[in-house]
Amino acid sequence: MAGEEKGKYYSHVEPKLLLIEAWARDGVIDEEIAKNLGIAYSTLRDYIKKHSALSAALKRGKEVVDVEVENALLKRALGYQYDEVTKELKTVIDEEKGPIDILVETKRVTKEVQPDTTAQIFWLKNRRPQAWRDKQEVGLSGGLNNTTQDLSDMTPDERRARIDELNRRRGIGAPAAT
Repeated sequence: MAGEEKGKYYSHVEPKLLLIEAWARDGVIDEEIAKNLGIAYSTLRDYIKKHSALSAALKRGKEVVDVEVENALLKRALGYQYDEVTKELKTVIDEEKGPIDILVETKRVTKEVQPDTTAQIFWLKNRRPQAWRDKQEVGLSGGLNNTTQDLSDMTPDERRARIDELNRRRGIGAPAAT
């Protein structure tokens, strides 16, 4: 029985480690991975315990790639510097081997990638959605006091008195003329 188990790992699982990693990266759950491989889920769990290559492939697919992408997004959001290296092929004479071609660095330039606002927005919307989502929830508590009056319901004398009162509050000149 142990011989069959070893054979099935090497025939059904090991040749597909890269594919298993890709499935894990795409969010396929372990039960589905076992089904894709044509083995029982319990067998997959046993293989994970016994074979470090399988365990590592699943771990890379599930965790490491997420961290790498997160780091790349953060790097792009903040900006970064890198060295651009130019090399030329030169022929040198080796006493034992004769002429050999080697690459020799001829120029090194430090370049800067400016922070990317799109990456910043994406990062903030996902990491701090309460503060950065497009739609902000705004609440109102209490009531509204609407102190406006409909002027059409007032007599001309009432309108003049209201205008005079408002002007006094604002500190504006003399009462309205009749």
